[in-house]
Amino acid sequence: MAARHSNLLFFASVLALLAPLLALDIENLERLKVNLDEIINLHSDEPHPDEDGENTQQRKDSDRQQMERSSLPKDCSEVSAGSPSGIYVIQPAGLHPIVVYCEMNVTDGGWTVIQRNRQSTEITWAESWSTYKYGFGNMHTEYWLGTEYIHQISRQKVYQVRFVIWDATNNTKFADYNLFSVEDESQGYRLRLGAYSGTAEDAMASKSPSTMHDNMKFSAKDLDQDTYSGNCASSYGGGWWYSACYAVRLNVKGAITWGSLCNGNCKASAILIKPAPYC
Repeated sequence: MAARHSNLLFFASVLALLAPLLALDIENLERLKVNLDEIINLHSDEPHPDEDGENTQQRKDSDRQQMERSSLPKDCSEVSAGSPSGIYVIQPAGLHPIVVYCEMNVTDGGWTVIQRNRQSTEITWAESWSTYKYGFGNMHTEYWLGTEYIHQISRQKVYQVRFVIWDATNNTKFADYNLFSVEDESQGYRLRLGAYSGTAEDAMASKSPSTMHDNMKFSAKDLDQDTYSGNCASSYGGGWWYSACYAVRLNVKGAITWGSLCNGNCKASAILIKPAPYC
């Protein structure tokens, strides 16, 4: 009876801890094509029970205690150093748990990947405002994390951003901005960037007003917030921080652009954010 009671308590505690994670199935697991068994920080470090079941209860108790002690990282910078790159569950302050891809091998790791695209993508990127808001795609290939989630992450601390571009000859270039934030939906998810450094040119903030992206609101095909007389997102495909219209176009099928580095023939792109080092 005591063993049965202990088992019931264990499973009850597991269900209580998994309750918010089960909601991921309707929040962003399906939108981003991720399975629960692919998420790295949901797996226990404890060894599997022996075939004869010896010490099974002790291991279950240890698993339960470990889960009770654990708390989800607020972004990928809180994932333990030395962890592999891959899919993790995080929980930004004030938000339910969400799945993200953490890049742990670039510049000391801890980067939360908010966008990834390839020239050969199967995604059209011509999605609605609400689809961009909550994210879509496949975390193994190309995806958009979700404008709302990007905002919720970036509001926690002072963040920096790295735009990674693979140019027409597949050379890797990057553009770093020492500040990065996305304002809330009532402000149109306006983008704010800091000072530039890197090898890919400052295409987000140094161009003419008609092709500026810094300080621009986000636009989608069904919600035009650009400075153009038409709708840049509808005309050129893909939601983005358009002005009138662009020097950079990363959320697009087969025509990735970064300033003069590659005009419609970039091979791939990725956008990574992490807390600024001086915070």
